[in-house]
Amino acid sequence: MTYKATMLRSAVLLVCAFLVVTAVSFAGSVATTPKLAGWYAQLAKPSFTPPNYVFPFAWTTLYVLMAISLWRIFVSPASAARTRSVSLFAAQLAANVAWPWVFFHFESLKGGLVAIVLLAVLIAATLWETRRVSILAAWLLVPYLAWVLFAALLNAEIARMNG
Repeated sequence: MTYKATMLRSAVLLVCAFLVVTAVSFAGSVATTPKLAGWYAQLAKPSFTPPNYVFPFAWTTLYVLMAISLWRIFVSPASAARTRSVSLFAAQLAANVAWPWVFFHFESLKGGLVAIVLLAVLIAATLWETRRVSILAAWLLVPYLAWVLFAALLNAEIARMNG
């Protein structure tokens, strides 16, 4: 493949990675946004709950890092590890969409906790497998895992406080 073709392929894969991650972000926000002012605002929350304006900034940053990570996986040489990494990435993206639907849309605090713990496990598995493909791609997922673990703690405490 020529240099020009390689660069074009890389650019197309970068756009694809951003489109996939943006779709996941949008699907989650559809479930979240309508519930923020009403149902979520009325819940008892722990003192370590960030203000609502922090969440869009944090998630936007994480989605950008996720898209770059996915792109780095896409452009890595074909291998069984890359195939597993992409499969796990897809699974964690599905769980990423599921959590806001369970927690916000269906207003299930305990169900949300189960969904976010599953999400954290899938992110950790994705990170672990991705390190075999691209160290940079794996490191780009570390803030995402940290934020989701914090969100799981927050979800658990909200569930405890609201019975």
